[in-house]
Parts: sequence; C-alpha cells; structure tokens
Amino acid sequence: MAHYLVTGAAGFIGARTTSMLIEQGHTVVGVDNMNDAYDVRIKEYRLKRLQSLPGFDFVRGDISEREILNRKSDITHRTFDAVINLAARAGVRFSVENPWAFLESNVMGTLNMLELCRQSGCPKFLLASTSSIYGENPPYPTPETASSSEPLQPYAASKKGAEVLAHSYHHLYGVDVSVVRYFTVYGPAGRPDLAMFRFVQWISEGRPVLVNGDGKQSRGFTFVDDIARGTIAALQPLGYEIINLGGHETITINGLIEMTEELVGKPANIKYGPPNLADMFQNWADVSKARQLLGWQPQVNLRDGMMKLIEWYRAERDWAKDIVTV
Repeated sequence: MAHYLVTGAAGFIGARTTSMLIEQGHTVVGVDNMNDAYDVRIKEYRLKRLQSLPGFDFVRGDISEREILNRKSDITHRTFDAVINLAARAGVRFSVENPWAFLESNVMGTLNMLELCRQSGCPKFLLASTSSIYGENPPYPTPETASSSEPLQPYAASKKGAEVLAHSYHHLYGVDVSVVRYFTVYGPAGRPDLAMFRFVQWISEGRPVLVNGDGKQSRGFTFVDDIARGTIAALQPLGYEIINLGGHETITINGLIEMTEELVGKPANIKYGPPNLADMFQNWADVSKARQLLGWQPQVNLRDGMMKLIEWYRAERDWAKDIVTV
C-alpha cells in the first residue's frame, strides 16, 4: 500500500485516478481549490463520491499559493510516495482571455508541488500535461519527439513551462518525474466545457449544437478510465520521461455528432460558427512509448465510452441538464 497526494482531486481525471488508487488499496490525500473555471456543481458531485471512500482525506487549498507549503496541519507534515499533480487550469480558448490564471495554476502550482517534493524528500512527481503542446503541424500520429516549442495558446505554453520546471528539479534534486501528455479525455462526470459532455447534453435536451468551424477537425478521444490507468502505471521509477496517453480512434467533430445522435436517439440542431484560432485542427497520439515503458494501451473503444457517458447523463439528468456548458 502506498500513500499519494493528488492535486486537482475533484477534477475529472483527478477524481477517477483517486478512486482507482483507493480501489487498489492505496490511501490518498486530495487537494483542490474547487474553483469556478467550469460549473462547480460537477466538482462537488465528484468530491462527494470521493469523500464516501475509506482512505481518502480532502484538503481544500490552492497549490498556486506559496503558503500551501507552510500549512503544517494540511500536507507538509505528511510523507507521500508520490505527488500526482493533476491540478490545472485547462481549456485552450479561455486561456486566451485570461492567461494569468493559467500561468498561476499551471506554472506556479507545479513549482510549489515540486518544492514540496524537494522539501519532504518525496521521490516521485507526476505531471499532467497536454497534447495541445504539439502546436499546429506535428506529424500524425504524434510521437513525444515532435516539437513542443511552438504552442498556439497560453494554456499549452503554461504546460510547457511546467514540464521544463519538472526537468530542472529532476536534474538538480534527483526527483523522479513522469510527464503524461493527455489527448482529449471524456467519460462520465466529465468536463462540461468539452465537446463530449456538451454534445450529449445539447442533443438530449434539444438545444442547438454549437460547432467552431466546419466540424471537419478531428480528435483522438480517450476514455477517462484508460487515462487513469496510464497515469497510475507512470508512477513507476522512470528517471525523467514524457509519455503520451491517448485514444487509438480518431473521429471528426461531425462524425462525433452523428454518433451521439444515434446513441442518444435524437437529431442534432447544428449551428456552425467561425473557427477558433486557439484550436488545433487535429490531434492523434502515437502511444508506442506508453506500450513499451508502461505496458499500457487504451482499452475502451469510442462507441462504448460514449455509451457510458450517455448512461451516466441519463442517470444524473435531473441536475446534469442544468450544468452550464457555454
């Protein structure tokens, strides 16, 4: 049994990773500031479920504030086998409107958690990064060796900053670091600012389905359970490694809408708008490194994963239909 610190524990990936660790017999201290980057009701839903699990302890705090390192009664007096840093401001479009929030959370927050590792002697640090870091024209499928020096928006830039900070702590202090670059994640209780949740809600409720551009842009979507499994697998000692975790199936936004229409059983009222310059036109992961180093590959196919999301939405519809998705 191991003892972990998970930041962003009430977030989408953080909550599933935490519950999976507890299912495996580990204990987790979860940190989250419960901010309103998106509708906080879904964070409260995830947190309530975590708090019902034995072996979970919640600390409400903001990792971007340096004082979190001085809270002797919260996290700094504890010993952890790894810090799993999943707390972040995410969202390529909002980062253009408020880049300061992204630098504070994603760079300063990462620095503080790396410093916690240094001060406490925690041997392992895992950082959640993003496929957005690969910029506009990477090779497809995209390997970790593709350039990450031309980000298209402050979100990706902030994650690049976090990655190189983590490398500096590995070099200076010997912290073992895994950087996992996630490719568009979806599933039950997912982020309501992303396409999957939005499309299920909008089509289910007969609302207009808003699409940036012509819908021909494509994504390699990844089911949240696969992401959580890969994240946990990356906790093994690796030195310093950057590893893609992504889905094996790509689909256009138009194709995703068609699939959602079929599975929900209702037609979509599609409204096309101008493209967003912050968006990548395509992303598709080369996960050969994850297979080699971690023995990981995605297991949940897109159709099955979408059905799990839709079933969750139907079960929680009384309140999920009111979650803000714009």
